[in-house]
Amino acid sequence: MTTATLSPSLDGSIDCTVHGPLLLIAINRPAKRNGFTPKMFRELGEAYTRLDDDPALRVGVLHAVGEHFTAGLDLPTIAPLMQRGEKAVPLGLVDPLNLGMEGYRRRTKPMVVAVQGITYTLGIELMLAADIVVASDDCRFSQLEVKRGIMATGGATLRMAERAGLGNALLHLLTGDEFGSAEALRLNFVQKVLPRDQLLDEAVRIAEAIAAQAPLAVVATRKNALKAVEHGPVLAMQDFIAVQKGLSLSEDAAEGVRSFVEKRAARFRGR
Repeated sequence: MTTATLSPSLDGSIDCTVHGPLLLIAINRPAKRNGFTPKMFRELGEAYTRLDDDPALRVGVLHAVGEHFTAGLDLPTIAPLMQRGEKAVPLGLVDPLNLGMEGYRRRTKPMVVAVQGITYTLGIELMLAADIVVASDDCRFSQLEVKRGIMATGGATLRMAERAGLGNALLHLLTGDEFGSAEALRLNFVQKVLPRDQLLDEAVRIAEAIAAQAPLAVVATRKNALKAVEHGPVLAMQDFIAVQKGLSLSEDAAEGVRSFVEKRAARFRGR
């Protein structure tokens, strides 16, 4: 899999490439360890919104150019926004952190993330906000906001505890220590650990496997699993009958039956 080329922009960029039904989203500021500027935040929100709004796109793959995923926020450029209580992602777009904040949309389509090298602060929060994470075996993770006198507000305080338990989460949140891929796998922050040269290919392989399934069923399944985590299994179960009824009446459900009877791969259209 060919990655995006190095960007000449000092402010960095978020570069999108369409790969069949996939939208590959590249974080591109390698000279600064892919530290996020306001411009990059805005472009990332635009990329996530593009994924959700384009019916031809089924799955996103977030990855990075260069040796590192991201060192986190570019504080000199981001700090003024934080001090004013402003967000870098414009209202009305899909929030890459998927927090459900007022004025922002939540992502509906799956997102696979490939992380390598330094994956600090925002990097951890972006991957925990996604759905499936593959990590290189040389990753270095740290949620180090306490070392800078601030708090992680991109979802780490919520999702690290949910994935790993409160004690494990606080061990890393309160010390700001650095840990590796094996620890991230143990804590359920990532799903697979691979050599770096296999990383993006594996992320794309997973995304393509998801994209081959019935799109309406994929979206509904992801939404129900997320609802179970955020609101509890009882509320999620209450959606079973109505959602299944709607899916069973779709063209894709009919195609699923035909492909089974005819012993062939299904050709889903998202209808």
